[in-house]
Amino acid sequence: MRHGPNEQHRLYRIGELSRLSGVSPRTIDYYTGLGLLAPAKRSNGNYRLYDDETLSRIRRIEYLKAQKFSLEEIREQFSSLGRVTSDEQVTRKLADLQSHLTMLEREVKELEPVLDQLKPTQAKRLFRAITPQTAACVEALLLLLGKSNLM
Repeated sequence: MRHGPNEQHRLYRIGELSRLSGVSPRTIDYYTGLGLLAPAKRSNGNYRLYDDETLSRIRRIEYLKAQKFSLEEIREQFSSLGRVTSDEQVTRKLADLQSHLTMLEREVKELEPVLDQLKPTQAKRLFRAITPQTAACVEALLLLLGKSNLM
């Protein structure tokens, strides 16, 4: 969400950010050290100040950790999406898509032993059913990425 020039951004010191996010100040420091988070600015007393986007990012990190993503995988997702676009909403949507696709890949790998035991006709039916959706997803992503390169 873009703010106009007269709108105030809400800034939080680490203790308040910790309370709102449910994550300890020590964890916030750790995430900052890993490059997952960055203070929006510093106060006159040299306190780190974080914004609402940081709060959203912490919630996103905690969600991805609960989905069994490593902090390294999360950092790579954030940095690769940051290279694609700087628009917050698009970045968030792409991050959601990327994590969803990764979860699907993991589920498919878990299903591989079962898929190997399918009869040829069962496998054909299954692939015929999932191929159109997969192709549509890939096409939509390519369109999105193509549009972001034009901007």
